Amino acid sequence: MELIHININVADADETIEFYEQFGFEESWGFETPDGETNHRYIADNNGIELQLSDTTDDAEFDQGTAWDHLAIGVDDVDAVFEDIDHYGIEKEPGDQPEAGARTAFVYDPDGRKVELVESLDESPN
Repeated sequence: MELIHININVADADETIEFYEQFGFEESWGFETPDGETNHRYIADNNGIELQLSDTTDDAEFDQGTAWDHLAIGVDDVDAVFEDIDHYGIEKEPGDQPEAGARTAFVYDPDGRKVELVESLDESPN
């Protein structure tokens, strides 16, 4: 079993792709529904895990629900990434989470989804 992709609805696929490219995601492929209403574009991380971005005509606001909380992205330096990226709001500035062995920060993507930046504090060689 393997995780293939996660589908998220977006208001503007181009804007969302630009946001996630800051973390090394690259556009991998896409398709449009036969009725032309929805454009599905895929971006992948360096492990091949994809986000499917579904951009449907006239859909610009989405109910986030309570089951979805955030997407976590591993980074080498939370503070540097936090300062360098263009984001759409801050949930939590960088701070150590010793119980999780990580330094984290939370920002928002173009559609208001929470994105956690995670830097491992584990200094072991493995």
